[in-house]
Amino acid sequence: MAIKMEKRQYKLLTVVMVALLLLAMPGIGRELAGCVAGESLIFDSWQDVLEFFARHDLVSREGLVATDGGVDERPCVVIDAGHGGADPGKVGQGEVLEKDINLQIARRLKLYLEANDVRVVMTRQEDVMLETGDGSSKKSQDMKARVNLIEENMPRVVVSVHQNSYPAESVHGAQVFFFTGSTEGSKLADLIQNSMLTYVDPQNKRQIKGDNTYYLLKHISVPTVIVECGFLSNPGEAKKLKDEEYQDRVAWAIHLGILQYLSDSV
Repeated sequence: MAIKMEKRQYKLLTVVMVALLLLAMPGIGRELAGCVAGESLIFDSWQDVLEFFARHDLVSREGLVATDGGVDERPCVVIDAGHGGADPGKVGQGEVLEKDINLQIARRLKLYLEANDVRVVMTRQEDVMLETGDGSSKKSQDMKARVNLIEENMPRVVVSVHQNSYPAESVHGAQVFFFTGSTEGSKLADLIQNSMLTYVDPQNKRQIKGDNTYYLLKHISVPTVIVECGFLSNPGEAKKLKDEEYQDRVAWAIHLGILQYLSDSV
């Protein structure tokens, strides 16, 4: 049941929040002070308070999901659809672009997780980069923006969806990467890899692999994996990865691995 508060109580609550921000994060506190000029700090609801902070980009709007004055306590998973916009990623057989396949699988994965009461944050939902620079800095700015978005939302896990490529067309099979030395990352990767073997490609001989070169793996503080769903350089696998039914199977398998991890780590 929602607790009703009078307007003056919301005003007091906001003052307390500002004070805490000034003490804990002086930079954000100073930004807030500059935002309130000409705006009323009297609110009619708790949601209004949250919206004020989100409107001025002082906190993540995704991180302020609230119902009846309460914070959303569902586990949060960030899905990163790799590449996008001017960055196509791998270009496979038949000129299929990795960025498109990544997003299509990520969207399906989002639906499956949400159906199981998981809060999902997408780093991108359209064919865009998150970059703010230009020229050679676009890619690095894009990756930094993804990391910032992820850390703002404090997810339980992060899953970055990608497609692989190799000069030899015969190479194929999904493979999940985790940050070298991360016990939780290895556990998440193993669950997803096994689920992919069970529901997508039982003949796949690839195993999970630790890596310390992927930007996301190096810079994110929570368990993070890179799911290379297949090789666009392999004609047969590229054809399957373009197929909506196959994409659905891949998303289904990934979501089962994530759910098992969330269940085991409660």
